Amino acid sequence: MLAARPAVGQAYERVRTGVSLAPPGAVALLRDRPWLGPVASLVLPGTGQLLAGQPRGVLYLAAEVWLVARAVALRHDSRSERRYFADLAYAVARRRFGGAPVDVDWSYYEEMGKYVESGVYDLNPTGEFQPELDTVTFNGHIWRLARQTYFEDPDVVPAPGTPSYRAALTFYQGRAVTDAYRWSWRDARLEQDVYRSSIRASDEAYRASTNVLGAVLLNHLMSAVDAFVTMRLGRSGILPRVVPGPGTDGFFLAWHAAF
Repeated sequence: MLAARPAVGQAYERVRTGVSLAPPGAVALLRDRPWLGPVASLVLPGTGQLLAGQPRGVLYLAAEVWLVARAVALRHDSRSERRYFADLAYAVARRRFGGAPVDVDWSYYEEMGKYVESGVYDLNPTGEFQPELDTVTFNGHIWRLARQTYFEDPDVVPAPGTPSYRAALTFYQGRAVTDAYRWSWRDARLEQDVYRSSIRASDEAYRASTNVLGAVLLNHLMSAVDAFVTMRLGRSGILPRVVPGPGTDGFFLAWHAAF
């Protein structure tokens, strides 16, 4: 019975420490530089645990690989959808006006999904500037908003030289779509529905990738905190040990905390 006691202690030690994955000398290095483990885990999750010979570091590392791969895939999906709806917008809604393919702000593509037509920029290109009046179009909506903002009565247009008219015209010209970016989904409503679906898919993939990147950051922090706590516990001696007694053939587990 007494001969079995060393074997029991060795078995417990293997359970307590697990399979050591630490390179030779890594544990001693961490003992001399306890900050190294948390910093290593903060840079690459699981590194501090693996340097200390703790197999659970593999879990942090595997989570990092999966999360990063997922974020990259989602960003790729978002970019692919963006290229698709941009090409569709040019081929169906813009090409008829002779505009060249361009890379414009996200808000421009969003407005293309909301309005069937952009409307013209200037109703009177050979004379005095005249904004679009059809409020069903995007430009007509902008001119309506300008009138509501700067005119006492949006349905009563003051003389072109008045300060309120100039302010409204400046508002319109800074936000309306010029003829170079004009669009129309008229007689192509099905294509516009496909376009809207592609915009939503791109936006959802982008937001999902942002959430996954947040999880990547959390994985870094959790691994660093885990490594820090482990180092503190190890230095404080809060680890169970097999202690002989009471009696000639018994043993028990003991914890010692020294803060």
